[in-house]
Amino acid sequence: MGHRDIPVLETERLVLRGPEPQDYPNFKATFASYRSRFMGGPLNPYEIWMLYAAEIGHWEIRGFGMWMIHLRETGETLGMAGGWFPPKWPEREIAWFIWPEKTGHGFALEATHRARRYFYDVAGWETAVSYLDPKDLDSIRLAERLGAVKDKEAASVDGNDVVYRHPSPARLRDGQLRDGIEMEIRSYHDPLFRPKGYAID
Repeated sequence: MGHRDIPVLETERLVLRGPEPQDYPNFKATFASYRSRFMGGPLNPYEIWMLYAAEIGHWEIRGFGMWMIHLRETGETLGMAGGWFPPKWPEREIAWFIWPEKTGHGFALEATHRARRYFYDVAGWETAVSYLDPKDLDSIRLAERLGAVKDKEAASVDGNDVVYRHPSPARLRDGQLRDGIEMEIRSYHDPLFRPKGYAID
């Protein structure tokens, strides 16, 4: 699959497209910042360039990868979400990150929920995990909001991460969990309705 064949996914607020060269500046700013500390950063300019090249190349090699998240109304980029499976990863991962100045609006939840549905319903995945830094409490909370649970039996990448197992396609199709996630996503669309207790992206 050439990267120009990457499917475009849409939600009410977002459009997910494959990473393009013009999206690089925001990616670079994020991975040069302290915000990337849970993703192996901060990185130097060469490391950031190599990582972005890997984001694009992953689609060529694996046939899936990370989408760039765009706000539908303005086209601006917000972060990335999708699949990640480089060498030494024990399993296919569902991953996400949002630019530091764009957190707190439910974008990661909305984009990752849509990407996971594609992997389950179109790509035929039967399971997926997320490898998270145990100190990254925001990402752990987001994984839990997506219905993922800690899998102590699953192999980690390097022994320094925790593994969260996403619910199976059958469990998401059952409806209750999916409807709960989608109700929370809708709450971000309506500023008058904001249930208490939700963590930021």
